[in-house]
Amino acid sequence: MEGITFYFDWEIRFMEWLQAAFGSGIFATIANFLSMFGEELIAVGVIGIVYLGIDKKAGKIISLNLIMGTVLTPMFKNVFFRRRPYFESDKIDCLRPVDKKAGIYDIHAQGFSFPSGHSTTAAAVFASLYTVFKKNFLAILAVIIPVLVAFSRVFLGNHYPTDVIAGLAVGYILAFLLTYIQGKVKNIKLLYAVLLVIALCGLFYCKTSDYFTGLGMLIGFMGAVLFEERFVNFEISKNIPVTVLRVVTGGAIFFGLNTILKLPFNKEFLANGSFVSSIVRTCRYALTMFVTMGLYPMTFKIFARSSKE
Repeated sequence: MEGITFYFDWEIRFMEWLQAAFGSGIFATIANFLSMFGEELIAVGVIGIVYLGIDKKAGKIISLNLIMGTVLTPMFKNVFFRRRPYFESDKIDCLRPVDKKAGIYDIHAQGFSFPSGHSTTAAAVFASLYTVFKKNFLAILAVIIPVLVAFSRVFLGNHYPTDVIAGLAVGYILAFLLTYIQGKVKNIKLLYAVLLVIALCGLFYCKTSDYFTGLGMLIGFMGAVLFEERFVNFEISKNIPVTVLRVVTGGAIFFGLNTILKLPFNKEFLANGSFVSSIVRTCRYALTMFVTMGLYPMTFKIFARSSKE
């Protein structure tokens, strides 16, 4: 995978000026911090806090909005094949690689440029919080944080300005459209089936690891929701220490299990970009999501009984 090049001249000139003027020291540190709000850690954290600790129904809505963004964005990327800006100018540095363990010119690991996945994720997460909870301060955050994340991606050399504009658009559209649809559709299984068919289309042409990550999360999430509704049906706790424990443990399970599931495979296989290794990645994320959102909540009732005894 080599990718193709297309951009407006002003984009390269703007990015070269931006990094030349502010690309080191405190500004780079701030940009790296802001970029985190569009990454997996924050996204999983928001899902965990809302789904396990605040409002289960809201958590399901926000999770679907966000995860569809992680699937659709790489599907778009694998259509446009746009190479990242630092491929095109030796005056633009990649200050925050997507995959820090891989080379910055490894497209399978770092992904293509258009649209910006970080921008999509940030917009989908924070706009979804607003569409679900309808709080004024969330409306402000839904604008400010995604825009700051988008700017940070340009500053860090990962995306052209047009990448982040498109990413924000995808995230906002998904947040408002899917929240509306989920509120109207009575047959959630049918909705899941339609969205899954759309997502599976990427198997025919997507080559980058970000697609297979998103697909795994989507499959695991859908399975977990249907399993939880049928066999678990946990209730949100009003006890703050219990809520904190649930969320923290859920996060530990997600990241811990994801790491454990890598152990049977060598690093070269996981990073080689083959279809088989990509499917393993999908299965790993699917199982991790299913355990965290479907199986793990089964323990809530067990501990509730134990505390009463």
